[in-house]
Amino acid sequence: MFKKILIANRGEIAVRIIRACREMGIKTVAVFSDIDKEALHVQMADEAVCIGPARAKDSYLNMQNIISAAILTGSEAIHPGFGFLSENSKFAKLCEECNITFIGPSAEAIELMGDKAKAREVMIKNNIPVVPGSDGKVDSLEEAVDIANKIGFPIMIKAAAGGGGRGIRIVRDIDELFKVFDMAKNEAKNAFGDDSMYIEKFIENPKHIEFQILADSYGNVLHLGERDCSMQRKNQKIIEEAPSVILDENLRKKMGKVAIDVAKAVNYKNAGTVEFLVDKNGNFYFIEMNTRIQVEHPVTEMITGIDLIKEQIRIAAGEKLEYSQEDIKIIGHAIECRINAEDVENGFRPSPGKIDFLHFPGGLGVRIDSCIYQGYTIPSSYDSMIAKLIVYAKDRKEAIERMKRALEEFVIEGIKTNIDLHYELLNQKEFIEGTYDTGFLTRFLHR
Repeated sequence: MFKKILIANRGEIAVRIIRACREMGIKTVAVFSDIDKEALHVQMADEAVCIGPARAKDSYLNMQNIISAAILTGSEAIHPGFGFLSENSKFAKLCEECNITFIGPSAEAIELMGDKAKAREVMIKNNIPVVPGSDGKVDSLEEAVDIANKIGFPIMIKAAAGGGGRGIRIVRDIDELFKVFDMAKNEAKNAFGDDSMYIEKFIENPKHIEFQILADSYGNVLHLGERDCSMQRKNQKIIEEAPSVILDENLRKKMGKVAIDVAKAVNYKNAGTVEFLVDKNGNFYFIEMNTRIQVEHPVTEMITGIDLIKEQIRIAAGEKLEYSQEDIKIIGHAIECRINAEDVENGFRPSPGKIDFLHFPGGLGVRIDSCIYQGYTIPSSYDSMIAKLIVYAKDRKEAIERMKRALEEFVIEGIKTNIDLHYELLNQKEFIEGTYDTGFLTRFLHR
């Protein structure tokens, strides 16, 4: 087992990794930018190294500085968390070349699954159900028109190197396709340095269901059930829950098997997430695989009792999975609300600033994953998510009531947050019944 791990991230995920390492008796090294010197992860780690100015490209995305910090501190492994360099195959390869273990999948798996068009090709070859569309990348408008005419509108134009909801356009007719194709390519080029696009049939109002998988270096792959991530705004998840109300045991087994097949098709190792769309008829389609720990991993931890960060570390250290698929039991229900520093009434504008007063909720079945504290100043340089509120209960009805109670107790003064929005959403008929889909939040906000 590793003696020291460097965490190449910030915020609540860095805090989460430090906690897991401490329980495992592993020393931790935090990295931070100039503006993050008072951050909680810096205070909690055994050591901390400044890696550059506030801008992410000069610090948290600065591979050379992070590798130098690892070598300087004698760190044997690097955990990338999510975002930043977590799905960067070049960084994973650099770690390998410097004899530092990257806590995640191989550079080859990251590269393959990071190219959404290439991943789609591999899944088609392995008989994985995918959304109808292009076999791979679409190089020209003429090709896009041809595919659109074959599969029918509406369609989605998607950046092959995309993520986080960027580089996506929904197109409802041929005239719109002519207008937005080059626009989408330019957006992808600016966001990812790659203007490759692919096309999928747009599934109207689906459920977004993802399966958590774990895979070790000995050929063992298993899934830990599903998460329903359908509550989204601009393709960004807001609320996640597990298990999903739309899956019966038969559908769960079928989708779980496909998720395992996806991982095996790319020789995947470590923790990963296989994402699907499920239409109103119960048909499901692979859309992508995230080759990292997910923001919403705590809901899976709550219903299975398995610490996913510890599992990532053990797998990276060469250990064999201690569980078989039959050992995985899904018990109870968990919900996560992402708490963001944003002004909901003003177009969800980020709301950085000093926290004047803070009170976290507590009680049975309530978990907070956060990086904030009273007196802390939230910087404007990074993502607006400042906390995750997770609840667990014996069933979904009790979990909803527990989450509403916890949201009522959650007080953050000095900045704007989306706490009130979460409370409103939990009281909506569609959420209570579990019938909400990926288009629900947009419809709700435009009522």
